[in-house]
Amino acid sequence: MIDDAIRVLAGDCTVIAEGQDRSEYRGRVTTLVKPDNTVLVHDIDGYQPVAWLTRADSVSSDRANDFTLVAKKDTQTVRIAAHDQDGFAHYPSSQAGEPIGDCPDCGGALVRASGVHCIDCGTRYGVPADATVHTDGSHCDCGLPRIRVERGLAFNVCLDRACESLDEAVTEAFDREWDCPAADCDGELQILRRGALIAGCEHYPDCDTGFAIPAGVVDGECSCGLPTFDTQTGTRCLDATCEQAHHSAATVETAGDN
Repeated sequence: MIDDAIRVLAGDCTVIAEGQDRSEYRGRVTTLVKPDNTVLVHDIDGYQPVAWLTRADSVSSDRANDFTLVAKKDTQTVRIAAHDQDGFAHYPSSQAGEPIGDCPDCGGALVRASGVHCIDCGTRYGVPADATVHTDGSHCDCGLPRIRVERGLAFNVCLDRACESLDEAVTEAFDREWDCPAADCDGELQILRRGALIAGCEHYPDCDTGFAIPAGVVDGECSCGLPTFDTQTGTRCLDATCEQAHHSAATVETAGDN
């Protein structure tokens, strides 16, 4: 797809960069135009481009004035005139990430980078930032790897949420397991998706009590009556504002300093 392609122009070029100052270069250079319109002009020396423009507002041609590429952003402009082209082409590109398996749809490589995607067909899957993707051959029946996510318990579910729902697994385990701590409220906490997974009072909107479920495993009960979670930063209450939560975190930090 052109939208996901890197454009490459190589040859004898004049490069003019204008902004607060004006610079002009000529040489056999290679110009990369990335899908986000970042323009990088490289010569033979070093790693730093001789000219660049990050996320240009536009990249076009100005054939009337003999410019092969013109990139503009605010008051900055990079103009490239190719006197002798060695090549001008589009090459497919994708985010690079940690390989985690093969795509069951096309056989391409699945990589983890801002979620998980196939570098060939482009299929994408959202993955919680704290999730661990199994790379030991543990696959769902659909052929995708499983992920391990801690939301009260450690759940192993399919990478594709449409195949196995993390929300449904957490709901089955914890829906209405805890009483609403609000004064004069006899409600129970339901598991809901409100951007993140939350435990919210069943009497909403009359009672708007709700808590984001942390990344961790339930390991006890707080003095306020809500569950505590064993997280990467220590033990904390479901209610992040609870004094017990802050006390537990402080205890863990102090112990780590010794």
